[in-house]
Amino acid sequence: MPLDRTPAPTRLDAAAHPPGVDRRGFLTLAVAGVAASAFTVTIGSLSPVAAHASGTVEASAAVAPRKRELRAMWISSVVNIDWPSRTGLSAADQQAEFLYWLDVAEQFRLNAVFVQVRPTADAFWPSPLEPWSQYLTGVQGQDPGYDPLAFIVAEAHRRNLELHAWYNPYRVSMGADPAALVPDHPARVHPEWVWAYGGKLYFDPGLPEAQEHIQQAILHSVEHYDLDGVHFDDYFYPYPVAGQTIPDAATYAAHGAGFADIAAWRRHNVDTFVQSVSQRIKALKPWVKFGISPFGIWRNRTTDPLGSETGGSQSYDMQFADTRKWVLEGWLDYINPQIYWQFGLAVADYAKLVPWWADVAATSGTHLYIGEALYKVTSGVFTDPAELSKHVAFDREIDATRAPVHGNVYFSAKHVPADPKGSMSLVRADHYSRPAIVPAMPWLPATAVRTPVLANAVHGAGGVTVKWSDAAPPSVRATSFAVYRVDGSAGAIDIEDAANLVATVRAEPGVVQRFVDAGAEPGAVYTYAVTALDRVWNESTPSRVRVTE
Repeated sequence: MPLDRTPAPTRLDAAAHPPGVDRRGFLTLAVAGVAASAFTVTIGSLSPVAAHASGTVEASAAVAPRKRELRAMWISSVVNIDWPSRTGLSAADQQAEFLYWLDVAEQFRLNAVFVQVRPTADAFWPSPLEPWSQYLTGVQGQDPGYDPLAFIVAEAHRRNLELHAWYNPYRVSMGADPAALVPDHPARVHPEWVWAYGGKLYFDPGLPEAQEHIQQAILHSVEHYDLDGVHFDDYFYPYPVAGQTIPDAATYAAHGAGFADIAAWRRHNVDTFVQSVSQRIKALKPWVKFGISPFGIWRNRTTDPLGSETGGSQSYDMQFADTRKWVLEGWLDYINPQIYWQFGLAVADYAKLVPWWADVAATSGTHLYIGEALYKVTSGVFTDPAELSKHVAFDREIDATRAPVHGNVYFSAKHVPADPKGSMSLVRADHYSRPAIVPAMPWLPATAVRTPVLANAVHGAGGVTVKWSDAAPPSVRATSFAVYRVDGSAGAIDIEDAANLVATVRAEPGVVQRFVDAGAEPGAVYTYAVTALDRVWNESTPSRVRVTE
C-alpha cells in the first residue's frame, strides 16, 4: 500500500512499513510445530491487566461492555505482511501459523477475522481462473499442498469467529513486468486487459471483460466456500503517483461516450463494479455479507458541502471511489472506513470523521465498522498509548447518542499481540472485558432457530460444564450458541446485559452441546442460560435457567 503521508491514506502495504522494521516483528515467539526461524511476531503481554500493572500506561475510563459489536483484525497476505510469515513454509507450518492468529483473536476477545485471499489476481484456493498465490510457496502457480481457504474457513468457524474473505479487485502484480507472471495468467492471456502504473500491474477497470473476469474469480470462492463475508479494501483506481498518468485514454475513447469527463467515467466504472458484485453475491448466497474498507475521507467540505470537516486526500477524486454513494444506494452490508488518524489532527480529525460516517451509514441502515491504525502506535505516530481505547469509547458514545457505530477493525494482525505501548491491552481491559456477539443485520435471511434445552451445569475439575441440546430439524438448527451466567441462584437472566455473556460456542451437529466455563470459581453457585444463534447472529429466546450442581 502507499507510503504514509498527512493524512495517512491507508493501511500498510509493503512500502509503508517503517524502514528497518521486520515485517514479521521484533521479538520472537515460536509457534507450536513451527521453528522460531520460520515465524516471528512482535509479542507483548497477553494479560489484560499487565499494561496497567506496569504503571507505564494510563488507562482510559472503563466503559460498560456492549453485547453486540464487531471486533476484528485484518490478516494480510500480500508480501507476507502477516500470514504466511514468509513464502515456502510447509502446509503444516502455514496451518500452525494461522491457528496462532486465531489464538490471538481469542486472547483479545475478537469475534471476526478479515483474511486476504486474493492479494494480486491470484488465489489462496484452487481457482480455475487465477493461479495459486506466490505468497504461499514463493512460486506463483505452485500448489501449496492443501486448500488454505478451506482450512481458514473451517478453523475460524470452529472458534465461532466470523470469516470475511478479503480481495484486492484490480491489482495484478506488485511488479510491472508481465513476463514475471505464469504463462497462463489471465493478464498474459489477455494483455489488452492490463496496464502498468506506479511500478505495478492493474486490470483496467474500464474494460467490461476485465470486470467480468474479476467478478467471476471472486464469485468462484463465494460459491464453493462457506464464507461469512466478501471484503474489499481501499484499492480501486490506484493511488496517484507523482509525474505519472493512468494509461486508460484509449479505453475512455472506446467506452466513455456520454460522460462529462474521464473522472466521471472512472467513477461510473467503479460504481458499476461494486453494484454488480453486490447483486451477484446475494444471488448466489443472500446471507453472505459484502463490505468495503475505503480510504477514510470521501470529500472535504471545502470541496463539497456534503463532505466532512477535513482537509486531506479525497477518495472520490483520488481513486474515483464514490464511497458515500455506495452506502446511500444500499449496495453494501457494511462500510469500514479507514479512519487512521488521531484526535485533534487538523486535516483528518477522528472526532470529525466518525460522526460524519455514522450519519451517512444511518441513512441506509448500513452497518459501520471503524478501521483502526494499530500500526501507528508501533510507528510512533500515535503518541498516546490510550489513543485507540479512546477511539472505541468515542465510537460507543456516538452509537449511544447520535447514530450507530457497530464495531472496530484493527490493522494489522501482527500488531495485536505486539501490543505496542500496551495499547491493545488497554482496548481489551477498557472495552473487551466480556465477549461480544456480531451485530445482526435484519435485512439478511434469518433462520427461525429454536430455543435450546439446557440440561445442567455441573462443577468439575476444569470449571463448570454446561450441557444443552438443540432438537431442531436441520433446516432450523442453530449455527452457534451464546452462554450466559450470573452469580448465585436466580430465576432468570437478563440476556441483554453484556456483563452476563460468558461465551459463544459453535454448534456441533448431532451431539449434545457442551461448554466448559473455566472462569467459574470452584464450588461457587451460578445460574446459567443458553440461547441459539443463526448464521447471521439472530438470537432465540433464552433457555430455562439451571443452577450449578
